[in-house]
This record gives sequence, structure tokens and C-alpha cells, in this order.
Amino acid sequence: MRFPKISRSLRQLSTHVLAIALGVVLAVSTLQVLPSQAEPAPTITPGDTSNLIAQRQSPATAAIGTTSFVTAAVNRVGSAVVRIDTERTITRRVDPFMEDPFFRRFFGDGFSQQMPSEQLRGLGSGFIIDKSGLVLTNAHVVDKADKVTVRLKDGRTFEGKVQGIDEVTDLAVVKINAGNDLPVAPLGSSTNVQVGDWAIAVGNPLGFDNTVTLGIVSTLKRSSAQVGISDKRLDFIQTDAAINPGNSGGPLLNGLGEVIGINTAIRPDAMGIGFAIPIDKAKAIAAQLQRDGKVAHPYLGVQMLTLTPDLAKQNNTDPNSPIQIPEINGVFVMRVVPNSPAASAGIRRGDVILQVDGKAITSAEQLQNVVEDSRLGQVLQVKVQRGNQTQQLSIRTAELQNAS
Repeated sequence: MRFPKISRSLRQLSTHVLAIALGVVLAVSTLQVLPSQAEPAPTITPGDTSNLIAQRQSPATAAIGTTSFVTAAVNRVGSAVVRIDTERTITRRVDPFMEDPFFRRFFGDGFSQQMPSEQLRGLGSGFIIDKSGLVLTNAHVVDKADKVTVRLKDGRTFEGKVQGIDEVTDLAVVKINAGNDLPVAPLGSSTNVQVGDWAIAVGNPLGFDNTVTLGIVSTLKRSSAQVGISDKRLDFIQTDAAINPGNSGGPLLNGLGEVIGINTAIRPDAMGIGFAIPIDKAKAIAAQLQRDGKVAHPYLGVQMLTLTPDLAKQNNTDPNSPIQIPEINGVFVMRVVPNSPAASAGIRRGDVILQVDGKAITSAEQLQNVVEDSRLGQVLQVKVQRGNQTQQLSIRTAELQNAS
């Protein structure tokens, strides 16, 4: 009876010994492998934090470095951005009361000649587009100014001469004489701009020189009519980069530091959005301003409204409506300017423009663009609906004389 018990004890003992031996072997193997896989901890000497900084650096920071793309973009164009100060002298209108001969005898003829004048000062931005000293800016920055002063980023100031203004596109070219080695802003293309692209505005908003704001392109081809300036003919780049008074005329950059637009502060009630004139449009206008000092714009002479079937139906169901409108898509003529090409061609108030040269017209912006792209004196074949009938009219475009 004792031998079986001893045999079982021996088997249990040998099992425990075997398990302990295997554990020792595994432990020794681990100790031999782990040191070869692990890297030694960095040794940081007093005052040396370079290794610590390297450890904390994120992959994104390592990829772009310590300088952001905004810094690189601004450095590329910054020295070509200028501040434009303007002065304009206005004289108060003489009260007709003082023009009465009786009061002139009483007060003397010299009284009306002593009416005070007032100095109006303006501030805007611009950027150099040619080494000879050509500066591109907004027309409303320098319009009617008696004196234009251009200040470079390095502090130098020069008197500017307005070479040309186009109120319709709100663009102007100013010339300064500062040698032939001025910094020039690299001009990009607005054709390739997409919604969501980076937008960097540079200028002097509210008198704060050399200010940079960052945002994205919010939308493209925002028409001047939608923005609320029907006397202009533009499709704007809309951005959420802050644009304030003083930014007008400054460049809007892409992420590479190329100019894609000209900032235009035109909506004082705008909250979080701004508008810029596409640089491709500005290039063409600037070339004409340098050559001719002005830009000739063709026009028809109608005030118009985009017409839809729903809009026409709302009008027609109103018992107080003075006119019934065809429930179709087109451009409704609200008014015809006297002595205009449209008036001469027989266009009437209440007509609906359906086609121009065989191309369907469905919005006022589309019609405006077709006219703007035509030549002066070009005859346009215009199809209109008048009541229940359609008519084909020929309109010869003429030059728009007054943008206002």
C-alpha cells in the first residue's frame, strides 16, 4: 500500500520541478530579448530640452515645420501691399438765402466767399502689380480724390497719380514714381479657385496697417445684384476672412501667396463675410485702364427682374396688381431708360426677355453678363414675350456713360 503512494508523490514532484524549469527558461529568454528591442531612454542634461521638445512634437508640426503656410504666403506678397491715403476738399453749399440781393447788401458781397471748406480723408489698400510703380486698388478708394498718397510697407511714401478708374467694376490703377525695382505681388488665377480653398486677406483695415486675416472661400460667382449693388457688374468671390473698411483694394491670397482677388468692403452690415473681385477680371480691366484710362461698357437700358412661374403667379393672384405677367421663366422688364438702345428698339415695360441670339435667358444676372461680354455697337437679337405673343427685336448696344 505504501509503494503506490510514494509513486504518486514522485510523479507530482517531478511535475512541479518541470514547471519551475520551464518558467526559468522563459524568464531568461525574455531578459535576453527585451533589451535588444527597447531603445535606451534619452539622457537630458541640465538646460538641454531639445530631446524633450522633439518628443512632444506632433506629426503635423513635424510635417509643416514651425512656420505656417500663412506666414509663407504673407512673406511672399507682403512687401508689395501698400496703404493708400486720400484727401478731398469740399466746400459747403451757399445757402440760397444768402444769395438774395437784399441780404448781400446787408452782409456784404464777401460774406458768401468766406464759406468754410472741409477736408475729407479716406483710407484704403492696394498692391503693386508692376515694378514701374503701378498699383491696383478699388475705384471707390481714390474716386474724386484731390490728393493720393501711397505708403509702402518699408515706410516710404509717394504721391500717387490716378491713371484710370472704372466705377462699374470698382477698379482703379494708380501710378507712383519710385524707381523700377519695386516688389510685385504674384498674381494667380481666380479660374481655378474652389469653395473651401484657403483665403488670406491682407491690408489696412480700420487704419491698422499690415493686418492679416485668414478664412476660406465661402462661395463663388456671388453676383453684385445679390450683394446689393445693382449698379456694378461683378461676380464676387465670397470669403469669411474678415474684410473691413480700409481693406478695400488689398489682395486676397490663396495658400501659395498668389493674389486671387481684390478685397472690397462694400457691405457695412456684413457679419462674418466679405467679398473680393476675381483677379482674372481685374487683370483685363487693369490693362484697359493703363492703356485708355477708362473702360467702355455696353448696355441696353432696362431695369430688370428675374422672373419665375411662381413669382408671376403671386403677382397675378393679387387683385391689386396693375399688370398680368406670363407665368414663365425669363427676365421681366420693370423700366425702360428713355433714349436708350432698348427704348429705340421698342422694348416696353412689362415685356419678358426670353432669349438673346438664340440662347435662353433665365435670370437678370445672365442677361447682364451677355450684354457685358458683347461689343459696343453689336446688334443683339432679343426674343420677348408681350402678353400672349412673342416678338423678335434687334437691339444695338451703346456705351454706358454713367455708372451711377
